[in-house]
This record gives sequence, structure tokens and C-alpha cells, in this order.
Amino acid sequence: MKVVTYNIRYANSNDGLDKWENRVDSVAEYLKVQDIAGLQEVTYRQLLELTKRLSDFNWYGVGRDDGKHSGEHAVIFFRKDRFEKLGEGTFWLSAEPGRVGLAGWDAALPRTCGWVKLRDRLTQRLFLVANTHFDHRGSRSRKMSGELIARRLPEFAKALPVVLLGDFNCQPGSEPYVAMLKDSYFSDARDVSTTALKGPRATWNGFRKIEAGREIDHIFVAGDFKVLQYATEDPKTEAGRFSSDHLPIKVILE
Repeated sequence: MKVVTYNIRYANSNDGLDKWENRVDSVAEYLKVQDIAGLQEVTYRQLLELTKRLSDFNWYGVGRDDGKHSGEHAVIFFRKDRFEKLGEGTFWLSAEPGRVGLAGWDAALPRTCGWVKLRDRLTQRLFLVANTHFDHRGSRSRKMSGELIARRLPEFAKALPVVLLGDFNCQPGSEPYVAMLKDSYFSDARDVSTTALKGPRATWNGFRKIEAGREIDHIFVAGDFKVLQYATEDPKTEAGRFSSDHLPIKVILE
């Protein structure tokens, strides 16, 4: 299965040539050929526009401010004909994970982790897909969010395999990243790929240029997953501009 994490940049009217209206088609075209995609910074307007274009997909995700559609969403899209959703849930990245809209620790904004339990119709195998977006300012929040996710997702998954997608706003080796790998439950998909890595070792471009070493988006796997390919990709608009200020990461999983 082709699985992607992609921060699509929220619809900011001040983005000039890179405003959402100029990017939506290229983002949708990129997503159409995937099987599962975890998106970050999705406003409700963007969600509505993407669901119209991605008619072959179901989705799950809630607004971080009210648990409905207020604030940005971390959305999971999955192909209808391939996967059946058996469960779903969201918790907030804070000391009170069940409290909707709470910004945890020193975070500037509320942050969430959403998950779906899927059945692969081809193999009948069950697994969990989770998607998150760590805070961009609060360093303690990022560390504590890593610890919280590493503790909570195994509880939801029980013995099932897990793929965790997200913009973690942290580099490999940082405290939040290390917290994610605590107890060796998760592995970075990059580190366990069975084939050579493709693309740059960076996921941030700021709509200007790919910045080497800015590797802040990640895919983690746990359980019975084999990573057949790992690639950092670079979709472009018809005008040749970046489709987002982040680059997507795609893995092929078995």
C-alpha cells in the first residue's frame, strides 16, 4: 500500500502566488494515486474541496479547536475500495487528552492525534493509521506529545500494526523524536526501508527552496509492517511552483 504524510499548508490568503487556489489541483492529483494519506493544516474549506476531488476516498479528522470543524484538521484519507474503517478516535496532545481544544503544556495552539482502525479488503489484515501535528513553538509540548503518543497508541492498537504519520516539527535525534522511539515500539520508516532511500533528506521548502537538513515530517511504523520503499517527493503546480511549503513523504508498506 502507498502511504503518504503531507502538510498541505493552510489556506492563507496572504500566500500570493502560492495561495491555496493555485495549489489545490496539484495537491489533489498527487493524493489520487495514493492508498492512504495523512494531511496536516487542513482547514474545513480545504477539506470540503479535497473531498469533492477525492471521491474514491473516505476520510476521518476533526477540527483541533472544537472536535468538529473549527481550527485546522489532521485528516486521514483512505481508499474506499481497499479499506474498511472499523474504528476511529482523536485525543488532544495535552495532560488531559480527552479535553477538547486544550493547548497542552507550552504549546501555542491545540494539537491532536487522530487514528482509524482499518481492514485491508485484499488481505483481511487489520491495522491502525494515526496522524498528528506537533506544536511549532512549544519545545516542552513537542517532547511531552512524543511521550504521550508513544504511550497511548499502543493502548488503542493492542496487538495490531500501526503506521504513524505527521508533521512533528522536530529533527531526528531531538527530544520529541527520541521519545517517539522509546521502548523500541516505533521505528522510523526511513531507518527500516528495505531499499535505497529516494529524494532529499529534507521536508521543508517554505515555498522558496528545499532546505537541507530540515527533516521535520516523519513516518513511524510498529508491528508487522515491512517498508518496501521510502521517498521524499516534490509535487509541483502547473506553474512549476511547490504544491505546499512542505514536501510529502511516501512509503510503500506491506
